[in-house]
Amino acid sequence: MSWDVLLLRLPDCIASVQDIPDGYLPPPLGRRRDVLAAVTRAVPGAGLAEPDRGELLGATWSMGLDIGSTDPVDSIMLHVRGSGDDALTTVFRLAEALHCKVLDCSEGELITPGGTPGWHAFQQYRDRVTSSVH
Repeated sequence: MSWDVLLLRLPDCIASVQDIPDGYLPPPLGRRRDVLAAVTRAVPGAGLAEPDRGELLGATWSMGLDIGSTDPVDSIMLHVRGSGDDALTTVFRLAEALHCKVLDCSEGELITPGGTPGWHAFQQYRDRVTSSVH
């Protein structure tokens, strides 16, 4: 079970999913080698052994990066597991390095640092579901 967020390029004037025009196609993040280099600069310990995916590890969380096989790279899906708000720091560090916005797939909204209720809701839901299994 993961909290999923999408890193994608959107114009500065777009602050909400509702602002995205119908049929809008975001520009790519860049050439694969440049995207991988930006990820490595943003998170030096990034595990990028495979060209289409990677993994980041924190003290209380892990994050799978689904980069895809296209070149140039269109977007990156992050699959965040675990707990702790320091995972959010990494999400936004990656977004900044790639000049992206962050779409919380569970909420269907763009998020900014400090505005991340989806991450907290995911952790509460996960804890509730996993505790009822035991």
